[in-house]
Amino acid sequence: KESYERLHPTGPKHNYAYHTEAMDRAMEGGIDDVGIGALFGLELYRYEFAGLLMHAEHLEAVHGVGPHTISVPRVRRADDIDPDEFDNGITDDTFAKIVACLRIAVPYTGMIVSTRESQKSRERVLHLGISQISGGSRTSVGGYAEPEPEEENSAQFDVSDNRSLDEVVNWLMRLGYIPSFCTACYREGRTGDRFMSLCKAGQIQNCCHPNALMTLKEYLVDYASEDTRKIGEELIARELTTIPNEKVRAKATEYIDNIIHGQRDFRF
Repeated sequence: KESYERLHPTGPKHNYAYHTEAMDRAMEGGIDDVGIGALFGLELYRYEFAGLLMHAEHLEAVHGVGPHTISVPRVRRADDIDPDEFDNGITDDTFAKIVACLRIAVPYTGMIVSTRESQKSRERVLHLGISQISGGSRTSVGGYAEPEPEEENSAQFDVSDNRSLDEVVNWLMRLGYIPSFCTACYREGRTGDRFMSLCKAGQIQNCCHPNALMTLKEYLVDYASEDTRKIGEELIARELTTIPNEKVRAKATEYIDNIIHGQRDFRF
């Protein structure tokens, strides 16, 4: 904050500037993958949108690595917050335009939408460039460990999409998407400039596609409902045939057969 005020003694002291400087220090300290985002509804959305693009450009210029992800949350109802009272709230149409424009402007980044958004809203922006979504989310303290009593409410905000993870996975496959639980890049050291070079060249698809199918297979075997499993098996069988590299296709098929027989944690 003090550094920003020295650089801009008469300019607006917006939270985004402080956030940018803190992220710079983190990357200088060795963090090579960062995600950015703005909570839309707190400030004029055009300002926030421009700030996101400028931040992405800044990361590229200074560190040679753009944002790994961009999140686009909107202010939602919470214990003492009524989003209708915020003057800067955005409509569903504006939200969709923001997603579409971000995808065009930063084509290599992963784009995240959470369960803050309704099923209808999430389905709309999936078609516009969103690549990562959550399912079965809990925002209360210890919410994943045990259900919270109705008389208590420690949730950070209300969740709009209350479907279970299985329902979300089923829905995504019916829409034609491949749900992926892959974390291979982090575990293989494909982060920072190593990840970004593959992503910008389109080569990351050679890892993402088979890894998505294998991690989906693990989910289907270990956790999925019967209906979700049936849809998923058909999707995997169909998608395996589309892997262009014959050796990768054969290896992925072998790994998936091993998953059926109890082995886990395969990755390209």
